[in-house]
Amino acid sequence: MGADYISYAYASAVALGGIIGYAKAGSIPSLGAGLLFGSVLGYGAYQLSENPNNYYLTLGTSTALGGLMGMRFLNSGKFMPPGLIAVMSLAMVARLGARAVGLTDSKIQ
Repeated sequence: MGADYISYAYASAVALGGIIGYAKAGSIPSLGAGLLFGSVLGYGAYQLSENPNNYYLTLGTSTALGGLMGMRFLNSGKFMPPGLIAVMSLAMVARLGARAVGLTDSKIQ
């Protein structure tokens, strides 16, 4: 099986966003949340790479992160970074949700 590059890229973007948030604003909560969610998503990407039907961790984490960042976007009105992470999370939820309901095959996309 090949690596699920989309999920790895998403996990990397989330972790990198936390690091950038810390570097620009000195935000320790951004650093912690970015590294925590990025690590969980990285492990989920590994699971998806090993077995494409093992999407539950990534789907759940993407849903939670999308909800949290979506609320931050609605409250602040700023697209960067909460809006971007919310959109990326929504895309992952749609991708994995389609797999969950059988709209796509379970091959890595």
